[in-house]
Amino acid sequence: MEGETVTEMELSKITLEIFSKLEQKWLSHCEGKKTRILSIDGGGTQGFIAGSALIHLEHQIQLKTGDSNSRITDFFDIFTGTGIGALYAVMLTADDGNGRPLFSAKDSVDFVTKKHDEMFKMVNVGLLHRRRRFSCKSIDKVLKEAFQREDGKDLTLKDTCKPLLVPCYDLNSSAPFVFSRADASESLSFDFELWKVCRATSATPSLFKPFHLSSSDGKTCCLAIDGGLVMNNPTAAAVTHVLHNKRDFPSVNGVEDLLVLSLGNGPLTNSSSQQLQRNGKCSTPSVVNIVLDGVSETVDQMLGNAFCWNRTDYMRIQANGCVTEDVLKERGVESLPFGGKRLLTETNGERIEKFVQRLVATGKSLPPSPCKANAIKHLNDGR
Repeated sequence: MEGETVTEMELSKITLEIFSKLEQKWLSHCEGKKTRILSIDGGGTQGFIAGSALIHLEHQIQLKTGDSNSRITDFFDIFTGTGIGALYAVMLTADDGNGRPLFSAKDSVDFVTKKHDEMFKMVNVGLLHRRRRFSCKSIDKVLKEAFQREDGKDLTLKDTCKPLLVPCYDLNSSAPFVFSRADASESLSFDFELWKVCRATSATPSLFKPFHLSSSDGKTCCLAIDGGLVMNNPTAAAVTHVLHNKRDFPSVNGVEDLLVLSLGNGPLTNSSSQQLQRNGKCSTPSVVNIVLDGVSETVDQMLGNAFCWNRTDYMRIQANGCVTEDVLKERGVESLPFGGKRLLTETNGERIEKFVQRLVATGKSLPPSPCKANAIKHLNDGR
């Protein structure tokens, strides 16, 4: 018994030394390399702006790498999205079983376009069928099929190529709830099926019923409504997550170590005259839209302040006029530190192209940091 104990101790010591050297080598590759965040707003049911930006982003990556198989996931370290933005983020990161994304950017946009009417099918509800809302059965069916691999496996948060964050609002706890791959990797109590994550963050009140979901082991439950009500622009949540998650991002010490691309989905509010009813009051839908836009703009302003000394490390792509696929041709808008915005000379398309130059120049994203504790446990267990 004593011999076995000594052997295990020696093995653990050797393993620690090996992984310490591997970790040092991994960290040396991280020096000067920024952690790259892609954030996609909620807003609407089609996400024209984000969809156009994602296709252009991936196309530029392929052009600049000379590799038609390059994907957005190859050059970003963490993804986040709300509502329709979450659907795109999940589609781009869902693992096909070989460590590659299940959908390309174009595939994901084509899917949303093709399946839009089926996902957001209107039905009459209520005692006299006078109210209208989206069919839960219809969108459930589409999302289940989207995130089920050919081998029949229903993908969960753990089955993503890159770290992922998706917010919703939990009516049970009266607080925001953020689905996280990092949490799912730690415990089945925080691992949820991907289609349910997308449903949870898209459950807009009055259009969908609150969506009930539970974790893989059934220990964590959530009664979810639209994440856009609290985090329509989830960029700040992703930045905070990276700054405080030393296990997955040990080289990040401040915003100077980050490179952030935030994709909006256009303003939901129109001019003030259109928001007001004839009696001068705001309608309930207008108030909801103002809340969603206010959340997004507030986060953009906060990040503009945080990156005021290194503005090129934070880029926000948002519509400056009508919400159409032509957003790439519009001149970009940038938040100024401590208030206000300015109209840029470059178009949104040109700004994305400059951003891609930096992505490609710094190379593909690195694999996760070596985890000494797990490695030692596996060796001691004989694996």
